[in-house]
Amino acid sequence: MSRIGKKPIPLPKGVEITIGTGNVVSVKGPKGQLTQHLHLDMQLVQENGQIEVRRPSDGKMHRSLHGTTRTLIYNMIKGVTDGWERELEINGVGYRAVLEGKTLVLQLGFSHPVRMEPPDDISYHVGERKSASDPLALYVRGIDKQVVGEQASIIRSLRPPEPYKGKGVRYKEEVVRRKAGKAGKTGKK
Repeated sequence: MSRIGKKPIPLPKGVEITIGTGNVVSVKGPKGQLTQHLHLDMQLVQENGQIEVRRPSDGKMHRSLHGTTRTLIYNMIKGVTDGWERELEINGVGYRAVLEGKTLVLQLGFSHPVRMEPPDDISYHVGERKSASDPLALYVRGIDKQVVGEQASIIRSLRPPEPYKGKGVRYKEEVVRRKAGKAGKTGKK
């Protein structure tokens, strides 16, 4: 049995969950509302202030859906209560990020600035640089984990980190394997 799937999900105060026909789950909380269509075979039981996900059989498909369904519901509940955040770092001489209203304007070494409009329920925040050599922090925040991760991925794909100097946009926890440059002119004369 799935260790994740069999854990009940506690409902925090101020969160309302509605399980509709066709396993349409709607979660409403202080930060907003999320709706998700879950697989029809999964059984969702709400009792004693918590939600439990049950599977109808021990078949391979039902076992794989068990933990996934529970995690999707948990992510929705966490999103409407605390929200999700992904932190990016911008490294490089002249690489900048500025907010103009809600629009994110990125200078990433191209001949033009890159402008990004945030989708609904997503916001961008730009941190401060402590010194010129420190990377610039950029935060993507929202209530839907999937959309937050997708937006962070789009920003990173504009200028992925390169292995020689480490310039580019990377995730905060990402480790870029650095390569040595040219060896220089050594050897025979």
